[in-house]
Amino acid sequence: MSTPPYLPTERRRPLSRSSAASRISAYVYGNILVLAALVPITTSPEYIGIAIVAGTALSTFIAHVFAESVSQTVRTGEQISRSERLEELRDSVPILSSAVLPCLILATAWLGWLEPRTAQLLAEVAVLVRIGSTVLVVRRLQHRRPTTRTVMAAVGVALLATVVVVVKVVLTH
Repeated sequence: MSTPPYLPTERRRPLSRSSAASRISAYVYGNILVLAALVPITTSPEYIGIAIVAGTALSTFIAHVFAESVSQTVRTGEQISRSERLEELRDSVPILSSAVLPCLILATAWLGWLEPRTAQLLAEVAVLVRIGSTVLVVRRLQHRRPTTRTVMAAVGVALLATVVVVVKVVLTH
């Protein structure tokens, strides 16, 4: 019996439970911080905030990789290897990916295709959808199909993320 073909979105080697958990954590963390960066931006035709969103993702990525590497050293009691460092980098990439869609949407305002405030609102909604989709991503990693309850949980997660962002913005801006 031959091996079934893989879909482009499927991995040839499944992620370890630890890597999957790290990537989900990075995905959620990155999206919440990108959303928190987007919300207080005051847009204008000259200023649309792409640098703030991209800078937030990049600085969070660097801080996350550093923190995870330090915690791995504490966890194992040994210096981490080059391959473990690369794995930490790969597991943290979802933080960077959290800024891609919002930056592309904001770029439409920079190009004059959308009004800056409209682009900002669309970017915020896109990030909230990404945060809500976390529940669906987790179900997929568990090889379980989404249900009506899953969709309700996704909405709940997006609402909870909105509260987290509001608290962060109120306390830090």
